[in-house]
Amino acid sequence: MNALHKTSPSLLSKTEQDSINDVTQKITQHSNELRKKYRLLSYQNVIGASVMTLSVTGMIIMGTLYIKGIIPAWLCIVTNALLTSLIHELEHDLIHRLYFRKQLFAHNLMMLLCWITRPGMPSPWLRRELHFHHHKESGTDTDVEAWITTSGSKWGAKRFLKLIDGFVFGIVNALFAPTWREKVRLTVKVLRLNAPMGLLYWGCWYVFLGYHLYTWTSSLMGFNYQPSPTTSMLMTVINSAVVIIVAPNIIRQFCLFFISSNIHYYGDVMPRNALQQTQVMNHWWLWPFQLFCFNFGSTHCIHHFVVKDPFYLRQMTAPYAHKVLAEAGIRFNDFGTYKRSNRYTMTQPNT
Repeated sequence: MNALHKTSPSLLSKTEQDSINDVTQKITQHSNELRKKYRLLSYQNVIGASVMTLSVTGMIIMGTLYIKGIIPAWLCIVTNALLTSLIHELEHDLIHRLYFRKQLFAHNLMMLLCWITRPGMPSPWLRRELHFHHHKESGTDTDVEAWITTSGSKWGAKRFLKLIDGFVFGIVNALFAPTWREKVRLTVKVLRLNAPMGLLYWGCWYVFLGYHLYTWTSSLMGFNYQPSPTTSMLMTVINSAVVIIVAPNIIRQFCLFFISSNIHYYGDVMPRNALQQTQVMNHWWLWPFQLFCFNFGSTHCIHHFVVKDPFYLRQMTAPYAHKVLAEAGIRFNDFGTYKRSNRYTMTQPNT
């Protein structure tokens, strides 16, 4: 049985624990059979390094083609968003030390590449601590990772802001804290989570938005704004950075957070009960979102039972795993979670 699911008998009934063990055992057995059937799967480090190399190289190529004027901005943005979704899956696996576990240089190099190509996210080394806690206490009040992705929040302008721009949300949340001490503490926390990559990433985005809003407003008012050579050169760099790195990651992160925050239950989940932590969301209308987070809604529930399988193997085990999960009572496409603020038991799920 997966170590993350060893739970005190006082928390779970024997029936629930047996069900968790059964799901974990069946999916693990199936993935092991796939490893035996397809020998290539035994080269896990090579596969991870190859996906990373192809993804980073693809981003560089698309960026170069855009800068040279060979492809339009939208094509670069969409392609790089898809590539960063692969890199996110690699980072998730790396956090669980699924690649180069004993080769620290290669492992940390891959972690660094994940951070550079997705600079709007906190350091993967910092995220490791949060993610391990997420597995242990998924859906409870101490699950910071789930809260960051908006799980448990009511739907409205505040949640959409958090999905789209976590940095501004964090600062606004700090400013409205009840005391000055709390304001300072939360502000420092936001800056720490985003330093240094995220500060450059969000700073680039805000300068881009501010500059183009100013020039657009000026033109509407009949002013002919002429930037200085220095400003023009700076904005050329920022415009390119937004197309190549920032905009792709904003799309990817919104899609990932939207899916992740709704497949995880939050607020009334029994501690360490994998049967209540997640659901499977694989309805057809979710595909525009799933596309930019590598089918996360369909496969992440599997990960909460079997941690040792890398992302590509979860995709392969999904058809079988879905049957096992359904037999264990895991929910599928419970869209009532939107109304329940991701609570598990407030009302019955939609059918």
